[in-house]
Amino acid sequence: MNDHHISGDEHGELGEAEYAQFMELAAEEGFDVDDVEDAIGEAGHGPLPVLAVVGRPNVGKSTLVNRIIGRREAVVEDKPGVTRDRVTYEAEWAGRRFKLVDTGGWEQDVLGIDASVAAQAEYAIEASDAVVFVVDASVGATDTDTAVVRLLRKAGKPVVLCANKVDGPSGEADAAMLWSLGLGEPHPVSALHGRGTGDMLDAVIEALPDAPAQTFGGAAPGGPRRIALIGRPNVGKSSLLNKVAREDRVVVNELAGTTRDPVDELIELGGVTWKFVDTAGIRKRVHLQQGADYYASLRTAAAVEKAEVAVILIDAGESISVQDQRIVTMAVEAGRAIVVAYNKWDTLDEERRYYLEREIETELAQIAWAPRVNVSATTGRHMERLVPAIETALAGWETRVPTGRLNAFLGELVSSHPHPVRGGKQPRILFGTQAGTKPPRFVLFASGFIEHGYRRFVERRLREEFGFEGTPIKISVRVREKRGRKK
Repeated sequence: MNDHHISGDEHGELGEAEYAQFMELAAEEGFDVDDVEDAIGEAGHGPLPVLAVVGRPNVGKSTLVNRIIGRREAVVEDKPGVTRDRVTYEAEWAGRRFKLVDTGGWEQDVLGIDASVAAQAEYAIEASDAVVFVVDASVGATDTDTAVVRLLRKAGKPVVLCANKVDGPSGEADAAMLWSLGLGEPHPVSALHGRGTGDMLDAVIEALPDAPAQTFGGAAPGGPRRIALIGRPNVGKSSLLNKVAREDRVVVNELAGTTRDPVDELIELGGVTWKFVDTAGIRKRVHLQQGADYYASLRTAAAVEKAEVAVILIDAGESISVQDQRIVTMAVEAGRAIVVAYNKWDTLDEERRYYLEREIETELAQIAWAPRVNVSATTGRHMERLVPAIETALAGWETRVPTGRLNAFLGELVSSHPHPVRGGKQPRILFGTQAGTKPPRFVLFASGFIEHGYRRFVERRLREEFGFEGTPIKISVRVREKRGRKK
């Protein structure tokens, strides 16, 4: 092990001694050292730089995204029932990990192509550290493309120009024409056949900063924690923020700049200063009614990306909608700490309260672990309860279970509730470690495939044992390779 020098990142959040012990355990159980290190590195990294893929519909964004994330797509998260609302994926190239923001799932053309593409570009630029701009070389640059170029210029983020659908010499010439966009060298690629993607990704790695520009937890340790107030349109987010701000605004900090800049408000609540992140950077085009939801979800995604805690505001007077659930899913998938605030609770009669509780149990079961507060944005009632809830969620989000304790827990769990026998075999969780926090990420090592139901059971028991209130938990499972199959 001594000649094998690794950056601290590879240990995830395991201390040296803990790591050494863990690797010994892994070797005893017959796991490949590289495989284990890789698993810990994957789960234990800090915040990753974000790369956005932007372009008009049908230029091949999705194909390119699939190329970049490779077949790992299925491995990363295979949740049934999650539609393509999913916005971010983890990817790796040449040993560098990064997050990929994919705008390809949003091609519902509600507002006319131009507005749609512009909105996606605005969102993606706002949420990312670098951008891959995909242009169909066989068509050449369209007016929409030129409009996106203007947005990119204004944002000043690093851009890699990808000339897609270049399948031969004639395509090379088409690609060269794209120098005229003024974004530097066009990288000719065939996303479909994978041609040229390697060179393009090398350029991407060059362009990406080592870590996101906005470090987690505020640039300075002990800086104000970042909160995103999210919820569907008209649920009372602004009135809630205004209420909080007007009565408790001690630190007024309207970050000046252009109106296009997001305005983050520093607000004092319960004696603590918090930073409420806003995404004013994405224009509200409310007059386009059918497009309003679509923009709202882009704004939500951008706000969540920049926050540590998502406070999800739900209108207690109305039935919990698919849109509410979608917003919840977004926050959970982004791995943020979560608090649920029910607005207008004080206006409910007994019957509505009863039905609401039933709804919460069924429709919001996926976040049964999130702290709840009942508030009133109009009267400001119970606002003080938000703070303890946020603090609880942050504490859960940052909780780390030492490897020794975790393995004692897993040992008991496996002996009292073994995994069901499948195909004559009984897969076992052999041992595990918590490789990262914010949110807590566990890597479990097993003798065979561990099915969904059992993973959910493990998560439930982890929560009962260690708390983790207000935070999603990510569990990945590595299965031991059969002996003799190693290359």
